Amino acid sequence: MDKYEKIISLSKRRAFIYPSSEIYGGLGGVYDFGPYGVELAKNIKDLWWKEMVQFHENIVGLDSSIFMSSEVWKASGHVESFSDPLMECKVCNSRVRADHILEELGEHADEKMSDEEINKLLKKHKSEIKCPKCGKSDFTPARSFNLLVQSNLGNFAGDWSDNPTYLRAETAQGIYINFKNVVDTTRVKVPFGIAQIGKAFRNEISPRQFIFRKREFEQMEMQYFTHPNDADAEYQSWREKRMRFYTDTLKFKKENLRFKKHDNLVFYASAAEDIEYNFPKLGFKEIEGIHARSDYDLSVHTKRSGVKLEYTDPHTGEKYIPHVVEASSGLDRVFFATLSEFYDEDELGGENRVVLRLPFELAPVKVAVFPLLKNKPELVSRAREIFDKLKFDFMAEFDDSGNIGKRYRRQDEIGTPFCVTVDFETLDDDTVTLRERDTGEQKRVKISELKNFIK
Repeated sequence: MDKYEKIISLSKRRAFIYPSSEIYGGLGGVYDFGPYGVELAKNIKDLWWKEMVQFHENIVGLDSSIFMSSEVWKASGHVESFSDPLMECKVCNSRVRADHILEELGEHADEKMSDEEINKLLKKHKSEIKCPKCGKSDFTPARSFNLLVQSNLGNFAGDWSDNPTYLRAETAQGIYINFKNVVDTTRVKVPFGIAQIGKAFRNEISPRQFIFRKREFEQMEMQYFTHPNDADAEYQSWREKRMRFYTDTLKFKKENLRFKKHDNLVFYASAAEDIEYNFPKLGFKEIEGIHARSDYDLSVHTKRSGVKLEYTDPHTGEKYIPHVVEASSGLDRVFFATLSEFYDEDELGGENRVVLRLPFELAPVKVAVFPLLKNKPELVSRAREIFDKLKFDFMAEFDDSGNIGKRYRRQDEIGTPFCVTVDFETLDDDTVTLRERDTGEQKRVKISELKNFIK
């Protein structure tokens, strides 16, 4: 079993990630965060929020609705051009993404390619292209398939084809359409940013690669509004800041990260790069995009809505539509990268073990408390007292199931930095055994000093 498969196995075994609707056979491209997964995801989001909002006095938060007027998606171009190339097996009717097939054959299928250009590339490799389900090589020509997820919200007649409502495909549009509200109701002045964490939905044709490509996912996005003359400098600044988030805050190794420039920029962008992480099996893949988007987004919403989304400089009186520098990351991809980065195997005490060497800030559980023996009420009671005190300062866990060795291994696999064991010596001198995850070293610590030691 390679590392990629081991991480997927650990995710299910240790309650990080479950396949959605598993008792009904699952639902492709949809996953649920389990008890430890939801804690890890929360810690990633908390660190991102601190980095973006708490540490920058000119960045504010927002939580826009998942449902928005369909006019939003028409203005943004999603209704007309938000699509992937789809082809269907004529034998078993399986649908696959043509660009993914071409990528596996060593071809680069750019997202701006027309269906005709995609099909020309496919024709070159016709005999090599096999259906992943039935193995045959008989496909329909590729055609564009829109990724917006439609809803019947507010439509009681059952026919919403003329003016459908969509689940949002990205959180950024909620920021753009609230630009004026934020300027009018807060004290922000350009340059400033609006940050948001929230769910997005895409009707992926062939979701794959575990949680890397999902139909329901969570984005962490910040749109930074700046004077047109300062956009290039701000882009370079945010490019560097965002890479430091992964190396300095999340503690990823620098060699596992890289910048990758976009080969072809969209017509309105002046610069765009992805931060890529070197995933096991998958190689370098995008976890965040940094884009200089010009004034395109506010301009198209101004044109479609008829409401001026411009900024007036309070000192000079200059009116202009700000340019946008975007930093957009996917929580699920960062989550997957975190598991990949800190998954390790070693030998401790003559036994092989799996350990997640998560930084303290990321660990789902910070400290686990054990009684040495579960059939000794005095040890269980004392351990409960310690747990009840620690839980107000740390995400803590009480565990009296199985022998101490098995409990240590469970905590190692979920990344718990410290384990506290209450034994008979505790009853005599008010000390406990504190065990450190990465080295397995144990030391006696006074209960009264335990909280400060962990901090």
